[in-house]
Amino acid sequence: MNQGLDLAATINDSASISLWSPIAEKIKVAANDLLWNATAGLYHDNETTLLCPQDGNTWAIKANLTLNSTQNSQISSALEARWGPYGAPAPEAGGTILTVSPFISSFELQAHFISSSPLAALDLIRLQWGFMLDDPRMTNSTFIEGYSADGSLHYTPYSDDPRVSHSHGWSTGPTSSLSFYVAGLQLVGPAGSEWLIAPQLGDLTEVEAGFESPLGHFWSKSEGSGNGTVTNLEFQTPEGTSGSVTLLGVQGKLVNGYGEEVVLVNGEASGLKGGKWMLVN
Repeated sequence: MNQGLDLAATINDSASISLWSPIAEKIKVAANDLLWNATAGLYHDNETTLLCPQDGNTWAIKANLTLNSTQNSQISSALEARWGPYGAPAPEAGGTILTVSPFISSFELQAHFISSSPLAALDLIRLQWGFMLDDPRMTNSTFIEGYSADGSLHYTPYSDDPRVSHSHGWSTGPTSSLSFYVAGLQLVGPAGSEWLIAPQLGDLTEVEAGFESPLGHFWSKSEGSGNGTVTNLEFQTPEGTSGSVTLLGVQGKLVNGYGEEVVLVNGEASGLKGGKWMLVN
C-alpha cells in the first residue's frame, strides 16, 4: 500500500493519498500489535498461527511496515539464523521438507540491504545463488524456480518435478540488488529525475554499475576497505536531474565537473545537481 501511495504522489493523485494514507497507518499499527513476536524477532503469518514466514517478514521491511531500524535489524538477523547449507527457507511454502524460494529470497536480499546488513545479503547470494550456479544438476548459467532445503531438486508447490523451471526470471534478484544497493544506484523519482547514491559494499573492495533510463545514463564506481567503508566514489547522473549521496562513516566533500563542492555532513549530502561527481577525502 505504501508503494501505491508513492505512485499516487508521483502522478499527483491527491484523492488516493487522502483516502489510503490513514488506512495504511492503521494497517501498520494493527500488524505490529497483532503479529509481531519480539522473542522471535519476526512477524507471525496471521493471528491463528506461530508460523513466521520468509515472504511476509521480508516484505514488512520493504513495505515499511516495521516501526524502526532496530526492528529491521531483528528481522534481518532472525532470517539469517534460519539459513541452511543450500539457502534461506520459506516455511510458508509448506511440506514436510522446507522449501527454498529464490523468488522470495530475492526480497530477503533487499530486506538485508534496507536493514544496513549488506554482508548478510552478499553471504546469501554466495550461498544460495552460488549453489544454483555451481551444482552439476543445474544449468550453470540460469536459476531454478525453487528446490528443497536439503538441496534436492523438488519444489513443494508442484507434485511433478519436471514442471519446475530451470530458467526462471523471478529467481534473478541479485541482479537488481547488486545495482541498486551494492553499487547504490537508486532512482527515487520518475525515470530517475531524483536519485540516491548509497553504496553498501560489505566485504567487497570495488563495485561498478550503470544503466540507462529515459532521462539518460546513470553510472557509479565505488572502492572500499573491505569492512564496509567507502574510500573512493565516482558517479554520473543525467543533467537536469538532482539527488543525494549517503556514505555513512565517511568524511570529505563531493566535487563535480564544474568544480562545485558539497561537504558531506555525517556522511550525507543532498540537493546535488545531475552530472559527474567524485569524492575527495
